[in-house]
Amino acid sequence: MTIPAFDPLTAFLVVLATAITDAIYIRFTAAIINRQRLATANWSSLWYLMSSFAVINYTHNWIYVVFAAAGSWIGAYVSMPGSRPPQNRRASDQNSDDFSE
Repeated sequence: MTIPAFDPLTAFLVVLATAITDAIYIRFTAAIINRQRLATANWSSLWYLMSSFAVINYTHNWIYVVFAAAGSWIGAYVSMPGSRPPQNRRASDQNSDDFSE
């Protein structure tokens, strides 16, 4: 099997987009855990915006999936030191179904 031709700039942008996407996903998950409605919505929209670039590129050429996976790994690895465990909340707050801002 031969490796298809690819544009190095597009490959770099796919890596960058997926790295940012994974970092955003981690922030999105933290916002859900912390029950922050507005932050969750904002991170979610950014997540889809960034991931669409990579998807559009690798649906036209499978080699960009490799670059997307590399970017995903980089984004998750780099963003984890900045993540903090959820703060301790009162038991009454943990059982609430209402999201707070």
